[in-house]
Amino acid sequence: MNEYMLLIRNLSNSKDSFSPERHTEFLNACKTYIGELKAKGQLIAAQPLIREGVILSNAGHNWAQIPLNDRDEMQVGYYHIHAHSLDEAIAIARRNPEFSFTTTARVEVRPVKINEQTTGFKYPRQH
Repeated sequence: MNEYMLLIRNLSNSKDSFSPERHTEFLNACKTYIGELKAKGQLIAAQPLIREGVILSNAGHNWAQIPLNDRDEMQVGYYHIHAHSLDEAIAIARRNPEFSFTTTARVEVRPVKINEQTTGFKYPRQH
């Protein structure tokens, strides 16, 4: 099986208008989604990201540290999964609860590189 990252993007304030009950519904849907992926042996890791942090860049030794703008789209979490193909990874991503609870969600589906073909270097893994 191949590995894929599902990078969950949404407006950082996409759930600010949720009532406490709606927020609990969303969290329960996420727990169910994670449970289904685990039961099928497809989940490697999944975590939401806190709205804090910076964007770091370096151009010619000129470091820039830009605060995250909490009104813009940002990566709100990720799922690291196993799938047989990109199509299967896309099908898994389509079931993500972000799509059921907001209209501004986007999921970037990307294959994970396990090793460098030219050098044979294998990237470290914990599983």
